[in-house]
Amino acid sequence: MSVPEQTDRAEMWRAIRARFPGLREALVADARVTARYRGERHEFRGAADTITQMVRLAIVSDAYLGQALYRCKAALQARGVPLLPRIAHRLAIIVAQISIGDPVIVAPGVYLIHGQVVADGLVEIGPDTTIAPFVTIGLRAGDVRGATIGAGVAIGSGAKLIGPVTIGDGAQIGANAVVVSDVAAGATVAGAPARPLR
Repeated sequence: MSVPEQTDRAEMWRAIRARFPGLREALVADARVTARYRGERHEFRGAADTITQMVRLAIVSDAYLGQALYRCKAALQARGVPLLPRIAHRLAIIVAQISIGDPVIVAPGVYLIHGQVVADGLVEIGPDTTIAPFVTIGLRAGDVRGATIGAGVAIGSGAKLIGPVTIGDGAQIGANAVVVSDVAAGATVAGAPARPLR
């Protein structure tokens, strides 16, 4: 790799990592949305209550713990810490079968229902998105661009989002759908390949 290519690659990684949300902001938002979807109290009362609720959720929800480990990995990478991000990544896989790649940008306040989620490539996941188990947000061969997922999207169990697709705000992806083209905001799609439901 030439020096200009190395410089461009380093700049790309810096730009991606600069867009990672802050660790505290993300952990708190994830805890609130997790508690809300679990039907539990999600308005936390001060710093001590917030920490208590985050610890409680990490104990009762493997998915929240795995997501918190991903957040730690992203924060450590943004700070240029060696080795520890890899350990956090492996722990997220062990605890909740969550494998979120290095360039994936996950907004604060995303709910992983039960873990078993894979996301990799240049992927962005918007806030208040719910992701069911066995979901893959992946790539097409030879293309590092992945999905751009808007706010408030619901992705059903076993769904696959492949390649540089755009999922509009509030869209719903049916269980086991295979999404290979863009989905309009508010649309519901199902099937393989996924098509809008009337």
